[in-house]
Amino acid sequence: MHARLALVGLLAAAVATARDPEPQPFLAATERLVEAMAFLGTPFSAEEQKVLRACVQANDAAAVQRACSVFEAHTLFQVHINPEQRVKVQPGPARPELTEAGWRQFLVRVTNEAGTTAPLRVTSPQAGPVHERSRRPNEPVPEAVPPYAARWADVQMFDAPPLRATLSGLELEYRLVQIYSRDAGKREARFTFDVGQGTQDLGFRGETSLLFACRPAQEITLRVRDDQNQPCVASFLIRDRAGRVHPSQIKRLAPDFGFQPQVYRGDGETIQLPEGDYEVVFQRGPESLPEIRQVRVDGNPREWSFRVKRWIDPAALGWWSGDHHIHAAGCQHYTSPTEGVHAPDMARHCQGEDLKIGANLTWGPCFDYQKQFFTGREDKVSRYPFLLRYDIEVSGFGSHRSGHLCLLRLREQMYPGGNSMDHWPTLGLNTLRWAQKQGAVCGPAHSATGLQVPTEELPNHLIPAFDGIGANEYIVDVTHEVEGPDGKPVPAVDFMSTADTAPHWELNIWYHTLNAGFRTRISGETDFPCIYGERVGMGRSYVKVDGRLTYDAWCAGIEAGRCYVGDGRSHLLDMRVNALPLGEQGSEVRLDQPGRVTVEVVAAALLPEQPDPALRDQKAPPGTGQLTMGRQFDAFYRKPYWHLERARLGDSRSVPVELLVNGRPVARQVIPADGTARALRFDVPIDKSSWVALRIHPSAHTNPVFVLVDGKPIRADKASLQWCLDCVDRCWQSKKDTYAAAEMEDAIAAYEHARRVYRQRLAEAQ
Repeated sequence: MHARLALVGLLAAAVATARDPEPQPFLAATERLVEAMAFLGTPFSAEEQKVLRACVQANDAAAVQRACSVFEAHTLFQVHINPEQRVKVQPGPARPELTEAGWRQFLVRVTNEAGTTAPLRVTSPQAGPVHERSRRPNEPVPEAVPPYAARWADVQMFDAPPLRATLSGLELEYRLVQIYSRDAGKREARFTFDVGQGTQDLGFRGETSLLFACRPAQEITLRVRDDQNQPCVASFLIRDRAGRVHPSQIKRLAPDFGFQPQVYRGDGETIQLPEGDYEVVFQRGPESLPEIRQVRVDGNPREWSFRVKRWIDPAALGWWSGDHHIHAAGCQHYTSPTEGVHAPDMARHCQGEDLKIGANLTWGPCFDYQKQFFTGREDKVSRYPFLLRYDIEVSGFGSHRSGHLCLLRLREQMYPGGNSMDHWPTLGLNTLRWAQKQGAVCGPAHSATGLQVPTEELPNHLIPAFDGIGANEYIVDVTHEVEGPDGKPVPAVDFMSTADTAPHWELNIWYHTLNAGFRTRISGETDFPCIYGERVGMGRSYVKVDGRLTYDAWCAGIEAGRCYVGDGRSHLLDMRVNALPLGEQGSEVRLDQPGRVTVEVVAAALLPEQPDPALRDQKAPPGTGQLTMGRQFDAFYRKPYWHLERARLGDSRSVPVELLVNGRPVARQVIPADGTARALRFDVPIDKSSWVALRIHPSAHTNPVFVLVDGKPIRADKASLQWCLDCVDRCWQSKKDTYAAAEMEDAIAAYEHARRVYRQRLAEAQ
């Protein structure tokens, strides 16, 4: 082994010195290669990553040699392109090992004397579409039939981001090749590399053959039970000793997604693994305790049993989790973004994350395919209490440039005048009029997009650019009432989306409009898999539902504000103000005169005993206030935006529960984040009509309760009203060119209405 490693190092040094690549571009490509390997579930080892990080930082010729020493151990092919652009190939030092019914990836060292920037291609007569035999859990493997009987492999270059699609033109670089084996045992394959027609070297030197040892896969039966010992679906993250993810992420087929390391399996389903030692992380959503188990696959029939262990169960108390913004198609993650996956696949992911409600929103690129699944009711794949329903996000069409809209509880999905997405209004308010008339529950998506300002202060009075696709036109729409299903006026906007964008930006506009006297509620979303592809339910709403859970009842709870939002790592249950439960009786408490109110809540949070440096290091230093635009609003403004780790007090295991009055913290109590639910009580003075809420920032936030003093409306802050008024003008300057000529009169009227409302309320404010 030591002799082999020494030989690898000598080869790497010889390559580096012979070609003498420029350090900076070579090491920049090194960073992309490390990212790609991690993304594909086959990361370099921790020690290798440490060496490579040091190389990037050193940025000199010696660093290039050290990086090559790491890469050569993973190099299966060595490709040489001469000045005439002829290609020849020979085997590299990496062991030619594959696994049955799985993909492996290796490096290809490319010495590029021609400086070509063409794509590097690979073919093999033994490779064909055999990877399509990858299958859903427990689906039988079909027999191999001609004409593919001689094909046992598949091969492809990985040229997607973060890598470039073509060669860079550098004298030396490393590329990724991916190889699949259908079979176990010894198998030989011949590989040919080229950079275009006619570039193969003479005398078959552009070809090389390798004899692979294909490790057999063992079928493992999984027994998966919930905390009540009932069969369920849960998440399994499986890595071998080398850190490779199993099953391979490369070319996974639904319901497994290649952009996630975990898979979701149910009771009695199976998974295939080659012999070896593995670490299995088993979990079912953020309310369960992860189980980490070391296992061995030794060739004997095996059955693994797992049971969910909870640290809290909000549903048992009537608080039902849901994510109002997930997608079954679109974004770059799917092989066919215009088609995506079907309801059973998304339902499996929701069940595996213990997400009771999944709002599966059809949008732009997949609209014409996915629209067929809309029924105006819960999808047939729903298995109580896990309910999935198709609705709409206005994204990629219509009014999307003035801010995307989530339209929930639709009865009809198609705006009148067509059967696709091409005829929808460009003014968001017109879309809201149509949706509210049929009783939908509506709000802007990914609210902070376009509202970035360089400060951590919350609330703050800086005017954003309003140049994005979040809650931009919201500043206008919130002032409007439109016709509801019974002909009576209802608010045009029901909720603000939170938990998937930076909290300081999305909460700021909400706080200001609450201070202006509007009663928009909040709901939690993930925007899976566009903002977050890690899993569904990274942002959640916990809605209190009396009686049997239904999708419609859950949406009604969002509309009424009978919910709190968060990342699932902390909870604010059963908030009451003067004994009035959150979301009941309009969330309105009346006082005849200034006085005190009592706020009660059951708070719980769970953090590991030791801080997570990766997340803690993203936290802004105390008191920094202003952040530079050039740093992309660093600190809190990096994903994951909402996370309980950022609420941790120092190195302790404690987090603060804050009581807000008109967006300002006026009291707080510190609780240990040990998973224990604790009853908290606050007594605070209210001297004028105000709104009250609780938060564990940035992890959980309740909806507001409105405390009216002497029957007067909330006009909490003149500065907030002036901010709103100024933002209408800024939004108009940003969005006026997005409205169609036919709707320009409507748009001008909508904005002028908003100005009048804010001016009037500004005059009423104390």
